[in-house]
Amino acid sequence: MASIKLLGLRISVYTRIARLALEEKKIDYELEEVDVFADAGAPAAYLKRNPFGRIPCLLYGGFSLYETGAICRYLDEMFFGTELQPKEPAPRARMNQILSVLDNYAYRPMVWDVYVQRIVVPGSGGMADEALVAGALPLIETVLRELDRWREDNEFLVGGAISLADLYAYPMLRYFVETGEGAAMMQSFPRLGQWLAQMQARRSVRATSFHSGDASEDGF
Repeated sequence: MASIKLLGLRISVYTRIARLALEEKKIDYELEEVDVFADAGAPAAYLKRNPFGRIPCLLYGGFSLYETGAICRYLDEMFFGTELQPKEPAPRARMNQILSVLDNYAYRPMVWDVYVQRIVVPGSGGMADEALVAGALPLIETVLRELDRWREDNEFLVGGAISLADLYAYPMLRYFVETGEGAAMMQSFPRLGQWLAQMQARRSVRATSFHSGDASEDGF
């Protein structure tokens, strides 16, 4: 049995970010599904671990840790394997800048304002909030332009080695490009599109697909 347990949801962006870090570090772990999106809210037992009701939460021995950024940095610094944070100050700062941009300007518009409205709401019989979708697109375009600029002609978002910046960005962009707006907008950023295709080929990405048995991540 794995000594590390991750409490979260397979379909959750932030749970997937933590899972990608675990996979890249080749750490054995168990994913325990906790549905914080249920009508009743997060389970009472989970709220004892994270009173804010967000996922994921990492359990390792007697140590419990929530907040994805803290989890990923802890895993990177605690365990051997692929290093996910640049050692030099400038690229490390760029990585942290990208994480902040994704948290503050990408996650909600890409996932909740576009993906959920275009895919989840109609799938449940509802109608998308067109104003919400339209209002999100200019900010998303700015985020993509910056990511494309920072990547330049490098293999990854921060230079030639994978980092937490890539692990944060991929799940958000993965959901976004499943929408018509996302697929169309990505055509304007071919370097970023190449990066996305390259990420989709990684073992860690294939091991953490949002949906079990989903082959849609072979392309976009």
